[in-house]
Amino acid sequence: MPSLFLFGASEGGLFDFDATLPLMAVQVVLLTFILNALFFKPVGRVVEEREGYITTSRAEAKQKLAEVQKLEAELKDQLKEARQAAQKVINDAEQDSDQLYREALALATAEANASREAARKEIDSQKESAMNQLKIDAEKLGDLIVERLLAAK
Repeated sequence: MPSLFLFGASEGGLFDFDATLPLMAVQVVLLTFILNALFFKPVGRVVEEREGYITTSRAEAKQKLAEVQKLEAELKDQLKEARQAAQKVINDAEQDSDQLYREALALATAEANASREAARKEIDSQKESAMNQLKIDAEKLGDLIVERLLAAK
């Protein structure tokens, strides 16, 4: 250990309480204040601003998500109502077309029945007329036959 004594170190053990210790303490305190003023406070401020921004952004995002969910629910309700309204319109149109079909069928059936009845009446009147004409002709023919038979005798 003779090399330690060459630099002028005094014997005092592991800790030597001379002017170096208070000077080092002052340097540490001064460095702490300087670092705090130049580095830690600005970095801390930036970190706090960033945390505030993140907190605000998260709150806004939650609010917008709630609005989106509310709008989605409203749109689903509107879509459901629109589907129900469309189904009602379709059902009403089907009922109307069915009603019109029934009315048209009833009218066509009535017209067909009336036409058939008119044709039957026309045929009956023509048949009656033909029968009357046939009776007249039969009587004339009978009279003619009787006259010829009487004249031939």
